[in-house]
Amino acid sequence: MNLKQDAAEAIALQALGWLAGNDELLPVFLGASGASEADLRAGAEDPEFLGSVLDFLLMDDAWVLAFCADTGLDTSAPMAARAALPGGAQIHWT
Repeated sequence: MNLKQDAAEAIALQALGWLAGNDELLPVFLGASGASEADLRAGAEDPEFLGSVLDFLLMDDAWVLAFCADTGLDTSAPMAARAALPGGAQIHWT
């Protein structure tokens, strides 16, 4: 699944909204990222910040599955969206 940046940003915005509504996971993200709730609002327009939201989400398969189940997205969508945002190019070591 190859996405254009605008479609990737839309998925990342869904992830941000899902994360903001998750009372258990939001504090974990804020603590891990050092972001404040005000940063969440400002970051909604920043493709690099949106990429960090997807980076966080992609750290745990259970989070990806829950997000995709709640939003109706295919489970490959978050990774495809991350790849289309700044810094999302996969590193190939060989």
